[in-house]
Amino acid sequence: MSHDDLYQKMADSVITGEAESAAALARQSLELGIAPLASIDNGFVKGIRVVGDRFGAGELFLPELVMSAEAMKAALAILEPELAKSAVARETQGSVLACTVQGDIHDIGKRIVCTMLSANGFTVVDLGVNVKIDRFVQEIKTRNPDIVAMSALLTTTAPNQGKVIKLLQKEGIRDQYIVMVGGAPTSLQWSKDIGADGYGENATEAVRVAKELMAKKRSKPAVAAEAAPVSALGEADEHGSGIARAVAD
Repeated sequence: MSHDDLYQKMADSVITGEAESAAALARQSLELGIAPLASIDNGFVKGIRVVGDRFGAGELFLPELVMSAEAMKAALAILEPELAKSAVARETQGSVLACTVQGDIHDIGKRIVCTMLSANGFTVVDLGVNVKIDRFVQEIKTRNPDIVAMSALLTTTAPNQGKVIKLLQKEGIRDQYIVMVGGAPTSLQWSKDIGADGYGENATEAVRVAKELMAKKRSKPAVAAEAAPVSALGEADEHGSGIARAVAD
């Protein structure tokens, strides 16, 4: 089997959501001496991009997106440690610190968005669910990410996104970060109301907007955080309706 054929099988394993196959192909590539970065960029990433495009076009639904995200994660779990050993770093699009806000335990949409961001070159740290406001702000100060991403699936917990932003303002550090929010109860207007920078309809939009906001930050560092909210992040609810509206694994 040629390398190109193997790359296609990698892409297909993600498109069809076959985690075991993706992991097996990742191991096979290492046994054949293929560089981990080549497998990621030429194989698995191409697959997740196809999935993202199809989901954004309404051709795939949330269960299929979840399966593809899990396949991507299975491959990366094998290849990224080898990548680190080889000291070959992927060119990073920026760093992201993500969580589901305090009081909310919904995780699926955030994990999908985080996986998509990671597959597209972002360095992502996902703190999980039900992350207390004070702890999240402390983690932001400690880790100093480019993008702060918050997800919420409940109308009762979405206000905690705004509380995080207010605490960042109180600490005098709000303008240092791009803030992306989303989830079923959120909207573009909501993101504007609480002072966030980005919002999106699905995971594909989350990636697109994150890249757009990072480009603005690099060109105008002092102004990026003050830009009007851009359509970005998202988290689909359990019925598949735009969690990517918030953030995201």
